[in-house]
Amino acid sequence: MFFSIDVHSDVAIYLQLVRQVKFAIAAGTIRPGQLLPSVRALSNQVALNPNTVARAFNQLQADGVIETLRGRGMVVRDAAVEICRSERETVLNERIGSVLAEAWHAGLSKKQIKTFVDDHLRQLVDTEPAVLVSSTEPSDNGGAEE
Repeated sequence: MFFSIDVHSDVAIYLQLVRQVKFAIAAGTIRPGQLLPSVRALSNQVALNPNTVARAFNQLQADGVIETLRGRGMVVRDAAVEICRSERETVLNERIGSVLAEAWHAGLSKKQIKTFVDDHLRQLVDTEPAVLVSSTEPSDNGGAEE
C-alpha cells in the first residue's frame, strides 16, 4: 500500500490517510476482508506518529469501513466498498464544484472553463492513476472526449 502525505495541505494528516484508504477501497485496490498494516508498520512506512495512524484507523472504524479481528488486526468490512465509492463521489464532486465556482466567479466564460477541464482530462488519461482501478469497478476512461 502506498500513501502520499502532503504536510502543506489544509486537510489534516489523519484525514489524508482516511481518504486515501477509502479511495483505494472504492477503486478495488484494497478489498473487503483484506488486512491493513498494523499502526506501527504503517506509521513507520509513512514516517508519521503512531497516534496519527491510530486516529485514522479509529475514524475508519467509526465510518464502518474497517473492523478489528481479535488477534489479527484491522480488516476491511464487506460493506466498505459501497460506503467508500459513495463518499469518494461526494468528496470529489464538492471539490470539483468549488474549483468550477471559483473559475466562474473569477470571470472565466463557460467555454474557457470547459477548455481547461478538457485539456486536463486529455493529459490525465495518458497517465497511470495513483489508485489503480480494479476490473470490478465501473470505469469510463474515454470520458475526456464527451
